[in-house]
Amino acid sequence: MSQGSWFVEAPPAEPAESSAAFERLYRAFLAARAALGLALIGAQLIAALLSTRPAPSTMALSAFYAVAAAALWLLPQLRRGATARSLARISSPHWWSAIGIDLLLFGVLHALDPSGVNYGALFVMPVLMAAVLSPRRLALATAAMATLGLLLAAAWSLLLGVDVGLKTTQAGLVGGGLFAVSLLAGELSARLAREERAARGSLALARQQEQLNRLVIDEMQEGVLVVDRRGRVRAMNPAARTLLGAAGGELSWQLRGRGDWQPLVQALEQAHASGSGAEIDVALPLDSGVTRSLRLRLRFTRQREGSEELCVLFVEDNRALLARTRQEKLAAMGRVSAGIAHEIRNPLAAIAQANALIAEDVAGMRAEELTRMVASNVQRLKRLVDDVTEVAPGVQPDTQTLDVSALVHEICVDWIVVNGLAAGADSRFQLQIEAPELLGLFDAEHLRRVLVNLLDNALRHADDGAGSVRVRLARDGDALALVVRSAGPPVPPDVERHLFEPFFSTRSRGSGLGLYICRELCERHGARIEYRRAPEAAANEFCVRLRAAPSA
Repeated sequence: MSQGSWFVEAPPAEPAESSAAFERLYRAFLAARAALGLALIGAQLIAALLSTRPAPSTMALSAFYAVAAAALWLLPQLRRGATARSLARISSPHWWSAIGIDLLLFGVLHALDPSGVNYGALFVMPVLMAAVLSPRRLALATAAMATLGLLLAAAWSLLLGVDVGLKTTQAGLVGGGLFAVSLLAGELSARLAREERAARGSLALARQQEQLNRLVIDEMQEGVLVVDRRGRVRAMNPAARTLLGAAGGELSWQLRGRGDWQPLVQALEQAHASGSGAEIDVALPLDSGVTRSLRLRLRFTRQREGSEELCVLFVEDNRALLARTRQEKLAAMGRVSAGIAHEIRNPLAAIAQANALIAEDVAGMRAEELTRMVASNVQRLKRLVDDVTEVAPGVQPDTQTLDVSALVHEICVDWIVVNGLAAGADSRFQLQIEAPELLGLFDAEHLRRVLVNLLDNALRHADDGAGSVRVRLARDGDALALVVRSAGPPVPPDVERHLFEPFFSTRSRGSGLGLYICRELCERHGARIEYRRAPEAAANEFCVRLRAAPSA
């Protein structure tokens, strides 16, 4: 685009915004031309009523111009194909229909009118239109043609024997003004074009930023609300809807209009009263009768002149906060424990070896009982070190396709022998495998570790009697369900909350790592473990859901 033109040298495919802006300006100029044509006719009629009757040629030319300008404005088929490119060429019919005809008719009117009326001011219309819609060179050429028309009209008056001094002076002054109008209008149009492009680019960036912000806020796990002073919610992301129990189909929300949201209203009023942000815990009753504990962080936008002060509420579930804090502590503790276990392993081996040597020297003596006690505690510490090392962070899982049916049967048989349980219908242990060759994704040693831990735990807390400890393996949809059931009293609620936490044990000599190791190993191989109470059997169940592998 050359300087001084709004729509010039456009690319082959013009942007939709530029085409729309050109069409808007083009129609505005055509409407102005139609209005100018009607004004010409009106001026001729007023002149006929007040003084001299206008010449028939002048009246005819004015009427022709008014009809042509109105037709071009009102009939879309006449201006079809008019673009910035077509008005950038003097050979274009669109240029002649909108600009060239003005130059010709106004020049003829100025030269032939016998009343001596100065029609030079009419040349402002085509010059201004060319300056805005054409290149600068063509705009200056249009001003030059208008000036040349004025000078030719003055020369025609000279041929008719009229004093041309005044007309020549007027032609020079008007021509200079036309060049000034062309330059100023071109410069202004170029500046407006640059500002329009910058504004369009800023608008596109603002829309893109708005989309990004909306995407980020919608995907946030933390609830976000924007509330004004009247308590009306201006915006609410999906996480906030879930936490507050707001229906997804609602188009607007009013905090003061709902009784279950009164804690939010009170927190908002408290923050407004203090005049600064706050962090408040509130208890929000839900429709299900459950009370949800939420943490609110309230922040206020900066109030500028003409803008409204808004409050932004960040909402989090305190249970999620506690879980995240617990996970961070567990991760840090896991790293520390792994380091300590690694440092303990070597001196523990030295103690075991030294104790074995001492046991050889004190065989048959009273100190032999002490060496056995040392050996027992060394083995206990070794198992504890192995447990901590097993779930140390950073260990890559070795997930394989296993014949879970055969492996579970083998593990259970070995466990029965180690624990001295009798086989048969009256045994405390019963095994039920739905089908042979149930394939699952896990690690053989890790699955053995998980199942043995669950069996030891079940045997420790099960009642006496036949079938008090049961293991069942069955297909459950796209997974394999390995259920370990122990008949006995239910787990107390205060204990159930901490079942899978490390170092939590109801036994004085327990490490508290058994169930924690089971959960960590299951998560490492994409499985899940959960506790549930089986009321119909008065038993406690731990269910491990393994990913099923495709059958061969």
